Amino acid sequence: MHIKRKKMSDSQPSAALSDLAFLLIIYFIVIAGFNVNKGFLMNLPAKDSTRFLLKEDILRYELDENGDILFRGEKTSSAQAEKDLSLAVTRRPNLAVLLEVSPKAPWQQVVSFVELAKKLRIDSFSFKMTSEEQNIKS
Repeated sequence: MHIKRKKMSDSQPSAALSDLAFLLIIYFIVIAGFNVNKGFLMNLPAKDSTRFLLKEDILRYELDENGDILFRGEKTSSAQAEKDLSLAVTRRPNLAVLLEVSPKAPWQQVVSFVELAKKLRIDSFSFKMTSEEQNIKS
C-alpha cells in the first residue's frame, strides 16, 4: 500500500530563517554594546588655552628604524629613559616630551614609549613621524 505524503510549503522555512536573522541582529546589537574600544586616551589642552614652555622644559626623544631610543643624539635604553623622565617630571612640573618616530620604527616601541609617558603622568606629550628625507640624511 502506498501512502501519499504532503509536500511542505515554502513559507515555513523562510519564516524560520527570518526569525533566525532577527535573533542574530538582536544578538549582535547587544554584543556591540559590551565591546567598547576606548583607544588611546590622553588629556588634550582646551581649544582656547595658551601655554608657554621654556626650552629647558622640553625633552626630545627619537625612535630610529631599529627601535632604538635616542636622547640628544645618543642611544639610550628604555630603562634609562624611564629614569631620566621620572626625574625630570619631579623637577619640572611643566615638562613636555616630544617623540620623533621613524616610519620604519617598530610600532611596539612607539606604544611602549607612549605607555611610559602615561605611566609617569606626563601632561604634555607629543609625537610625530619623521619624513623619509630626514631619515636618508641621518
